[in-house]
Amino acid sequence: MTNDWLPRVLEESRARGFLGPNAIEPHFTHSLGFALCWEERASAPPTSFLDLGSGGGLPGLFLLDRWRCRAVFTDSMVKRAKFLEEVLKWEDAPANGTVLTGRVEETARNPDLVEAFDLVTARSFGPPAVTAECAAPFLRVGGRLIVSEPPVGRSAVLAAPGRAEGAERWPAAGCSMLGLTPEAVLRDRFGFAVLRQTALCPDRYPRRPGIPSKRPLFI
Repeated sequence: MTNDWLPRVLEESRARGFLGPNAIEPHFTHSLGFALCWEERASAPPTSFLDLGSGGGLPGLFLLDRWRCRAVFTDSMVKRAKFLEEVLKWEDAPANGTVLTGRVEETARNPDLVEAFDLVTARSFGPPAVTAECAAPFLRVGGRLIVSEPPVGRSAVLAAPGRAEGAERWPAAGCSMLGLTPEAVLRDRFGFAVLRQTALCPDRYPRRPGIPSKRPLFI
């Protein structure tokens, strides 16, 4: 961090009830995990990323502060979206942050956003099938989806796709319908799934608002 903008933002987010009432530090650690998942696989920061269901601002605001690249924040709740717009105008806020209010299934139909991002992040967006369907249309081929996962145990395990829990939550066959290929599942204090966009997502996805959760492509 280059200034105290982000700590001030997170304190305000917590005060408004967008983050939990506990200490701020674990939120930094969790967000750093997203950054490291990218940085361990790429030689440079992404040129752009989109954060699904940005809520109180994490991990998106942390990543914007770290990378200073184009960042798009999405949220369906007007109150949370207005908060993000507000803090992005504070003194010392990084440039290049944009907030979009609305259902992601509709936002993903914006031609300026389709296949426009190197990275999509999701902290608490929804079940794997819903997250994958809503994220894939935004990714260009070669881009990555990084999703917060439930932690298991205390030791970090980098599991190859097709093993145990990673395969259950992110089945290769289901993800392939969206052009996604599971790369790894990392589990420690926090867990992360990393998926790569290996083919363009078919333009029939995402389906209409609510349909991805009512009729998930995989379970």
